[in-house]
Amino acid sequence: MLPFYQNIPFFCILLSMVGGVITSLICSPRWALRLHLGILAICCAANAHLACILFRSGESFTYMLGHYPAPWGNELRAGPLEAMLCALFALVMFLCVLGGLEDIQHDILPKKLPLYYLMLNLLWSSMLVMVYTNDLFTAYVFIEINTIASCAIVMAKDTGHTNMATIRYIIMSQLGSGLFLLALALLYGITGQLLFPSLRQAIGLLDTTGNYALPLTVLTGLMVLGLAIKSALYPFHAWLPGAHGNATTASSAILSGLVLKGYIILLIKILYQVYTLPVAEKSHIFDVLFVLAVIAMVMGSWYAMKENHLKRMIAYSSVAQVGYIFLGIGMGTAAGMTAAIFQVMAHAFTKPLLFVSAGELIRVSGHHKQLYYLRGAAHRAPLAGVGFTVGGLSMIGLPLLGGFVTKLFLAQASLELGWQNLLAFGVLAISSVLNALYYLPVILLIWTHGNPLKEELDSGLRQAPCRSKPMDFDLPLPPSFAVAAVCLMAGVVFLGVFFNPTADLIHQGLALL
Repeated sequence: MLPFYQNIPFFCILLSMVGGVITSLICSPRWALRLHLGILAICCAANAHLACILFRSGESFTYMLGHYPAPWGNELRAGPLEAMLCALFALVMFLCVLGGLEDIQHDILPKKLPLYYLMLNLLWSSMLVMVYTNDLFTAYVFIEINTIASCAIVMAKDTGHTNMATIRYIIMSQLGSGLFLLALALLYGITGQLLFPSLRQAIGLLDTTGNYALPLTVLTGLMVLGLAIKSALYPFHAWLPGAHGNATTASSAILSGLVLKGYIILLIKILYQVYTLPVAEKSHIFDVLFVLAVIAMVMGSWYAMKENHLKRMIAYSSVAQVGYIFLGIGMGTAAGMTAAIFQVMAHAFTKPLLFVSAGELIRVSGHHKQLYYLRGAAHRAPLAGVGFTVGGLSMIGLPLLGGFVTKLFLAQASLELGWQNLLAFGVLAISSVLNALYYLPVILLIWTHGNPLKEELDSGLRQAPCRSKPMDFDLPLPPSFAVAAVCLMAGVVFLGVFFNPTADLIHQGLALL
């Protein structure tokens, strides 16, 4: 009989999916919210417990679903790295919903709220599977579930901008899914396997004999390209600013902080468990990812500098930050992968902090997203101002914050490289300067005294929405936002200070893959 802790991955996935079914039957938005938050809290605690057990024992395990033999069997695989990431993702998703709760209630019709939480439950279950899966077919099925749920939480706001953004999102996502499915079919046709360990043996044998060298190179490129599109790696990022910039705050935070990372973690698992780094390196896929990452780090920041819409600026910043992750992957070394996963964790805290803080700053500025109307917003919502400042400084790379450690790890990992060494150092420096050029002006702007919207109303240049009820600029701070902002800031600082234990766990997890 299996030890109880080995049932945790399957239990969390089942709980999330059953919770989604139950949510569809609940008419009360309040109870739907409570159920969703309860599921996330249970999953966070359970996965944190599992991570502690596996970290202390230094083991990993597989969990067979359905007890069918290879190649048709479905399996989950859990190690300390996977369990830690799932616990972190559950915590961050919980905080994203709390931090964006006011905007959820403002942007989404009450009758649609239970369906919104239904999609969040399905999204969460798909992320769990992408982290824990041990076979390609299960990964593909839940990639599709993730795509549908992601589009739904963008479209939930139901405006012209969000509907157009959803159409772009689903077109690009289906392109990525189609490429992944094509690669999966070709790989199955060549090897006859779907489970990661069986695929690893088959690909290793083909690499030794030299058979199917060209088809393997092509399908490797297709699979990586499909996941790169879904991860918004430049130049496949066109769908991201509209989807993340126009969705309700909680959706923006979840999409940017978590959903993109699920595909990246799946890619890392495939590179380690299916191909192995030496075999993948022969296809030159790391060189391609490295070059695209360098371009993404510069171009994402360049587009963010030109943006006047706060949430779209943060969204373009995500393009650059995804570039940091792929820079580490593109190095093709264990040190580079460690830096990439650390960036996944740091960005998972920092970007939701920026989005929920931006959402609160926008709320106290009459729901205006243009930078001009955000002058002085931090004085109207001080905690949101502090949260945005901490998040922005982390993105720039201030010491004692998570973003600085990511750049430090990437710089250290680049010392092992050949021709990429100077390029990696140079792009890290350039990207840091560009980050400062668009985050620092916004930080200074929100802390500058003034209220442009109130000034326009007082001078008669703008008509108040309702003459009988003057616009209130002294809105109370939502307790849910306060909890989320403080916890997200604590996460950013924790990763910036206690990075060695985190790096040790990442090293151990990668060694067990």
